[in-house]
Formats: sequence, structure tokens, C-alpha cells
Amino acid sequence: MFLATDDASYLSGGTAARTLGGALAPASKPRPSGWRQMLREIDWVPDLGTRIGSRDWWRGLATCTALCATTIALAPGLHRPIIGESPAPLTGEVRENARAQAIAPLALGADTSRHAAANAMVATLAEAPERPMMQLSATVGAGDRLARVLQRAGVAKDQARAAADLVEQATDGADIASGTRVALTLGRRPSRTVARPLEQMKLRARFDLAVTLTRAGKGFTMTEQPIAIDRTPLRLQGLAGSSLYRSARAAGAPAKVVETYMKALASRMSVGREVKRADSFDLIIERERAATGETRLGRLLYAGLDRGGRKVQLARLPGEDDGDWYDVNGQTQKRGAMGMPVAGRITSSFGNRMHPVLGFMRMHKGLDIGAPRGTPIHAIMDGVVKFAGRSGGYGNFVKLMHGGGVASGYGHMSRFVVRSGTRVKQGQVIGYVGSTGMSTGPHLHWEVWKNGATVNPRSLKLSSVAALSGAKLRAFRHAVQQLLSVKPGR
Repeated sequence: MFLATDDASYLSGGTAARTLGGALAPASKPRPSGWRQMLREIDWVPDLGTRIGSRDWWRGLATCTALCATTIALAPGLHRPIIGESPAPLTGEVRENARAQAIAPLALGADTSRHAAANAMVATLAEAPERPMMQLSATVGAGDRLARVLQRAGVAKDQARAAADLVEQATDGADIASGTRVALTLGRRPSRTVARPLEQMKLRARFDLAVTLTRAGKGFTMTEQPIAIDRTPLRLQGLAGSSLYRSARAAGAPAKVVETYMKALASRMSVGREVKRADSFDLIIERERAATGETRLGRLLYAGLDRGGRKVQLARLPGEDDGDWYDVNGQTQKRGAMGMPVAGRITSSFGNRMHPVLGFMRMHKGLDIGAPRGTPIHAIMDGVVKFAGRSGGYGNFVKLMHGGGVASGYGHMSRFVVRSGTRVKQGQVIGYVGSTGMSTGPHLHWEVWKNGATVNPRSLKLSSVAALSGAKLRAFRHAVQQLLSVKPGR
């Protein structure tokens, strides 16, 4: 058995042998003593994450702080440059190869990733070569001629005239619509002093026709490409709401079409006074839809208004773009001042009233019609513009002279679109609602004179009735039946 003792010696046979072996082994290196041994046994880098606040922890913190301070003290500084050795300048072929890879030559464009630098074998050209062909695009402006468009694009005058003549033959002399895009291909020219020859031209000559011109010798050959057109009219329906004009515009009707619609209704009723929120409008508009996807809206064909079972149905004679409006029975009625000049509501009547700006009783010589700013104002009858300009408290003011000693005035406009001395037709737009002059808000002041004296506009009743008969009446009724068969929204 082995018995351990306090001095780690063992009392047994094995112990004697081990002691003997230890005695025979060479002496080990003596252990250091004193302050060196004490410094060696101290743990200078203890784990600062444990035993926080102990003596070892504070000793480790002091060591870390000392190391950081030493590093900062020996650092070269953030703003002090570190001097390095500059490379030797490139020379010879090495310089040429490096120069070929510079940014500027690559920016000029190259067939490969490397643009070879110029050397003694490169010959400088007197002028840059021209492209053999040029692809251009031009646009026809309002009132522009095709020949002038081609000349501005660089086509010779005689070639531009010859090409334009061919296109005019295809369009039967009609002008090319403004905004039409013209695709041009110009060929090589013998010198820079002459215009490039026209090789090919493509454009939409009409809404239903595209043409392509190609050079053939000294002239051109034209290829016509007809475009299928669907001419089914567009029918829009909806509620009048707070503003018949805005409701029709929101339904998708163009502004000019809505103005024509309001003018047609004004010949039969007072639009501002008699149209209610629950009334429903019905518009049928001329429309063309091309097989290529374009859509073009034209004139108003049918004007309808359902006033709770009482319908107003108006249409024009077939082929008449600016004729009278007839009802389904073929009767037309022209009314003067009974039609309101603007779509709105009467906010102040004719007669004595307390002036909203001056604050005392004063004769109000007309009607105030409240309407949103920018609402179009129409002439109540045919006439001549006597005055159009600024007129004191009326602001922007227009005065019209009608036949039979009747005159009418329109005040507080935001702007007017007629000039003195010009003739206007009944229903023509002469300006837009505003709040100029002595006004508390956007509205129209409408004033009427009879033989020089102001009269109540609502008391003036001028009308005439005409009716169709015979073949015209039959053609008119057939056209109306075709229009009413159109499905809404189609």
C-alpha cells in the first residue's frame, strides 16, 4: 500500500525507489526570488468582465489605460502625412500602353476595352467623316406645311416639295394634322455644301391613312397603308349634380363639347335655374377609333336632359356642323334672354337691395348669377361687341349690342375672349366667371337694356319656332333613332 505524508513522500518499497531516483536526478534550475518573483506572479491582464471593483480588476484597468495612453502618445497623428516613395515616371512603350488605358480615350468610345493611343503611323484627318445614313424625326406644328417641315430637317427644297405633293395627293389636299410625327431617313451627300437626299419618309397622312415614301431614282414611290376606323359614337350619361358643366366634364366629355351642349339646352330652358341635382344628362359625341389604338372625339351629335320624366332631346340635321338644334319632332326654337348666359344660380335679383360692399340701399340693375370661377359665359343672342375692357366697379366688362334696341352687359369676368367690334353668335363663349371690380366672390353680373333703359333680364322673352317637314324630317328622325340606339359608355 501507498501512504501519503505531509511532505509528499511515500512510505513503501516504491517510495524508497522513487526517493532514490530523485536523489540520483540532476538538480533543477533554482526558482527566482524577491521582487522579480512577485511581479511574475501578478496577473496584469485580468478579465475586466468579472470581479468588477476588486483589486485585480482595478489593476487590469490601470494596465489597459496605460497601454491606450502609450499608443496615443506614440501615434503619428491624424493630419500628419506619411511620406512614401513616389514611383518613377513611365517612359517609352510602357507609357504608351498606360496612356491608351486612360479615361479620356475610353470615353471617346472604342470597339474593344482598349483604345490604342495615336502614334507616328496615325494620319490626322482634315475633317470628320459623315454618317452614310441619318435617322431623324420631325413634328408638324399648328398651321405648318409639310414642305417647310422637311426643309427645316435638312431636305433639299425640290425634294421636299416633291414629297409634299405626293402626300397631298393622298390626303386630297387636306393639311397634315398638327402634332403629326414624321420619320425621315436621309442619305449620303456628295459634299457638305449641299443638302442630304431624302431616302425614306413615314407619316400619318390622315387619321385613317399612313404613307411611306421611298426614293426611286430621281423621284419617289409612295405606299399607302389604310387604317381601319370604327366610327361608333360615344354616349355619356350621368347626374347633373351641383354643376351640370363639371359633371359632364367628369364623365369624359371635352370642354368644347360641353359648351356646345350647354348652348343647345339654353335655347329651350334656363340652365342655371331649371336644372336640378337629380336631373340626368345624355350626350352623344362623334368618335373615331383607329385599329392602331388612337381615339379622336369630334362634335356633339345629340343633347339630352331628363328632368324627372320630362325629357329634352335635341339633335342637328345630318351633315350640319353648326346648324340649329331640333327636338325629336323636328322643331327648333330660338330663345333670347330666357336662356341664362352662365350655368349657375341667381344670388341677387333685379331691383333695390342693400349693396354688399357699399352697405346702403341701391338699385341693382341686373341679375347676379353665382358660379365657380372659370365657368364659361355665353352670349344670350347674336350681336356685336360694343365694349370689352375694364369698367370701374364692373371689373372686366363686355357689352353686346343686339337687334331691336336690345343690349346686354356682363361684368366681374376673370377674363374675356372677344374684342370690340367683333360679331358673336348666340351661345358663343365671350368670357369666364370671375370676381373683378366691386365683388365679394366669383359671380356674373348680367345686365340688359331695352331702348337704352335697364330692364329685368327675366322679363325679356324673345323666341322663334321653325319645323322640319318632308324628306328633311324623315332623314332627321332616322338619324335620331340611330343615335339613340348607341349604348352608353361604348
